[in-house]
Amino acid sequence: MTKKNLNQNDKYYDRFIDDIEPQFVFGKKPIDRLVYTKNIEKTVINKSKKLLDLRKRIDSIEDCNLKINAKNLVFGNGDINSSIMLIGEAPGVEEDKTGFVFEGEVGRLLKKMLNAINIDIKKIYLTYSVNFRIPDDKKPTVQEIKRYSNFLRDHISIINPKIIILMGGTAMESVTGLKNKVSDERGKWNEIILRNTSIPIMITYSPSYLIRFPEFKKYSWMDLKKIREKIIDLNIKI
Repeated sequence: MTKKNLNQNDKYYDRFIDDIEPQFVFGKKPIDRLVYTKNIEKTVINKSKKLLDLRKRIDSIEDCNLKINAKNLVFGNGDINSSIMLIGEAPGVEEDKTGFVFEGEVGRLLKKMLNAINIDIKKIYLTYSVNFRIPDDKKPTVQEIKRYSNFLRDHISIINPKIIILMGGTAMESVTGLKNKVSDERGKWNEIILRNTSIPIMITYSPSYLIRFPEFKKYSWMDLKKIREKIIDLNIKI
């Protein structure tokens, strides 16, 4: 018997499909203990298809230096039905190798940050404002941010979150158009309106920035506590 070797796309789709499996609801009644909600199934399948279609659109980009120099497209991971969407800046070396978001030291720090406010990283949806690694991990150009922000708007619309967390300046600029320093905008609740829907947003520091400048962790902690308060205020279940 030979073992099948999976390429990176196969691994990505296996993990992605695991994330978007339809949900089953278990009832306590002795009869019909397994209740399958058709509306939930329809919503999940519809979201899944839209996300896969969006990924294909991004992967079909032409004349993009980021795509040419990257090993993998890094799309998104997590619970596609979550009320919380976290958007980072761009994939780093580890993410480019695996094709998954927030890997390595950055991912471990993010997990600790979310755990500190009782959020399981698997219960939210995570993506980037730019889906390919920028060479030498530089800040993307204005043109690159603008190009990928079109995809990001569609990404947000599909997930349809109740709260968006923007980590880092590139994420802030992609979603809000602001080009200020993160330190000038962090810690304040603002809103974006997308397809007639108003979504609260919180801007804060990215984990990669906090690794380089740990003295800013105290400010990040303040932001995280405000996010937890908003989750409670909106009665969001995670």
